[in-house]
Amino acid sequence: MAHEQPNNPLHGLTLENILKRLVEHYGWSGLAQEININCFKSDPSIKSSLKFLRKTEWARSKVEALYLSTF
Repeated sequence: MAHEQPNNPLHGLTLENILKRLVEHYGWSGLAQEININCFKSDPSIKSSLKFLRKTEWARSKVEALYLSTF
């Protein structure tokens, strides 16, 4: 059952795509300045960051909010 989400600006975007776009825009160091999370500061990678963000709701919310305010 696919539900339409016309009021959700993130609809259709994966967390991986959101993260990749933010890294392209800010770089890892810029992203770490915007959102103070260790996975962005210490040996960052898309894979390790996704693992953390998928299990940490508050961090994922901050990443999504930054994406919305940036793009």
